[in-house]
Amino acid sequence: MTEKKRIIKPWEELTIIDDYMFKLVMRHPHICTRLIEKILDIKIKHINYLEDEKSLKFRYAGKGIRLDVYVEADDTIYNIEMQVRDYGDKELAYRTRYYQSLIDVEALAAGANYSDLKKSFVIFLCPFKLFQNDRHMYTFRNVCIQDKDMELDDGTTKIFLSSEGTMDDVSPDIKAFLDYMKGLPVQDEFANEVDNFIKEIKGKEEERASYMTYEMKILEAHNDGKEEGIKEGEKIADRRTAVRMLQKGKSTEEIVEFVDLSKEEIEELSRQS
Repeated sequence: MTEKKRIIKPWEELTIIDDYMFKLVMRHPHICTRLIEKILDIKIKHINYLEDEKSLKFRYAGKGIRLDVYVEADDTIYNIEMQVRDYGDKELAYRTRYYQSLIDVEALAAGANYSDLKKSFVIFLCPFKLFQNDRHMYTFRNVCIQDKDMELDDGTTKIFLSSEGTMDDVSPDIKAFLDYMKGLPVQDEFANEVDNFIKEIKGKEEERASYMTYEMKILEAHNDGKEEGIKEGEKIADRRTAVRMLQKGKSTEEIVEFVDLSKEEIEELSRQS
């Protein structure tokens, strides 16, 4: 595959913030568990990958990918997303709402009652500045407008982590991980564990082959979309040309010889003009 045609990163250049690699790394139970523990400052006994239970295929060669990391631990649901693109604060907020709805719908579809919904955390990792502020970490829960000390206690929490924060508001481990997301050299045991695991993954031929399959599928989809766009563009140009010719008094028979439109399409344009 030539560089001209390449639309995603080469395998060797993938980092933790790339969606494909992030998913692979988070499939390591120990690393996934430690990341959650460090973000929330808690201890977790065991995590369970929920997409496995629901027969959702993880690999990009499969189907049904919806959430980057979707796990249960100690009767709590955790969804972690690497948000590389800065959609803006408002859209990011709505995206957390969407992911929260996915978690709840999955639970209710499995037969749970509303009262049986488990506590959940939606966590966004963002390599950009958030909320025009300098924090590394932002935690949101539903609170009463009239009494800010009163929480709704609906069991939902949304957390945003920004690698571009400047305040001293997170643990050294999390600060090091956020710096690692930025590609900075770090001296931290957990960040080094993640980095070593990525190097290990890149050395596996079967993982490289899986990524190449994914890359080919992305390229095929890109080319199909590009071809459809060209055809649609040509159609629009033909319609515009036909309208101009109609305005100049040209007949349908004359126009049909000049553009790739049927007589019926030209007559419809004539009625609309």
